[in-house]
Amino acid sequence: MADIKGYALPRKARRSKRGEQKDSKVFPSPSTVFRALGMFHDNAQELLRESGKAFIPSPNENLRSLMLAHRDFIARVQRRASVQVATLDMDATLIETNKKDALYSYKGYKAYQPLNTYWAEQELIVHSEFRDGNVPAGFEQLRVFKDALESLPDGVEKVLLRSDTAGYQQDLLMYRAEGRNKRFGVIEFAIGVDVTPEFKKAVLEVPDNDWMSLGDFQEYAEVCFVPHRMARKKHGPGYQYIAIRERLKQQVLPGMENQLNFPFQTMDMGPMRYKITAVITNRDIVGDDLIKWYRHRCGKSEEAHSVMKEDLAGGKLPSGLFGANAGWWQIMILAFNLNSAMKSLVLGDSWVKLRLKAIRFRLINLPGRVVNHAGRLIIRLFGANPSKYTLIEMRRRMLELWEPG
Repeated sequence: MADIKGYALPRKARRSKRGEQKDSKVFPSPSTVFRALGMFHDNAQELLRESGKAFIPSPNENLRSLMLAHRDFIARVQRRASVQVATLDMDATLIETNKKDALYSYKGYKAYQPLNTYWAEQELIVHSEFRDGNVPAGFEQLRVFKDALESLPDGVEKVLLRSDTAGYQQDLLMYRAEGRNKRFGVIEFAIGVDVTPEFKKAVLEVPDNDWMSLGDFQEYAEVCFVPHRMARKKHGPGYQYIAIRERLKQQVLPGMENQLNFPFQTMDMGPMRYKITAVITNRDIVGDDLIKWYRHRCGKSEEAHSVMKEDLAGGKLPSGLFGANAGWWQIMILAFNLNSAMKSLVLGDSWVKLRLKAIRFRLINLPGRVVNHAGRLIIRLFGANPSKYTLIEMRRRMLELWEPG
């Protein structure tokens, strides 16, 4: 009697049988995926590059279509869980690579440097632009910010922005503070400030009793500082500069003052040396509340970057072609948003903060049996597994999310 699985068939017959089953594969092979990524690359754009200059290739039609799919997905999430405020965190991240044609970043190694815009309330990436490693984070940031605003769905009425010193640019500040965006008007922000020698002079003029405690050896104070580039309009928008000083726990020993190089700006104020950072804002809130709100950006954006690069393979670029890697990155962004939306809309609040590794252990890798019976797909869990109730609730919520058309 012939083996129904085909193991007893001759080699030629088995090969023929495998050929018949090729079209029934659920996932394409890695080589097929690699070739498909090539459709996101544009050789004509590569010819426009100039040695030693920052350049961002324009996305071709395929890549633009993929980026538009993000907007549609974000709009669907907004329809299911509408919020009126969008706090946007703009930040770039470095993806170290050994690709031959990759360019060197400011860190001294070859990398790519995507610029991402994260929506804190929805925990979604509303916009991401893939860039070479030599492109500064602040390069054409106003254009990217406008694209991010266009990606926000209906229902959003107010936008706030947080950014590091890459966003400390006059055109960006004026665009937000003067309400040049027709849809959102004035956009409140908190942006990191470059601690220049001129700014340090202004900090030294702050009286000692004006410094307010933040805890953990930190204090803050408002600084009267108007750089020349910001003083061109007599009746322009008002800004507030806030300096933050943190006393070094290990003070510099006598005679070592000029022999130490710190990775941050420092100042000697009296007998103490301090680490100095600063923020510029147009928000009318108490200083310590503003600083806490601004610092919340760091934890969430860094966590999002870690998920992108480690959990979703965004840090493992597959090609030496810029466009292929840009397509890979945009697919990863779609996976990031899908994962975030599934946790908030389907799994519930207790799952929102979990990384994919935890979700795999608690849900995806459950022992069970998949049975195809009477035209139905059935999953049987072994024993009295408490996750079966989670699966039932997931199915119910997913059916509620379904939208025809």
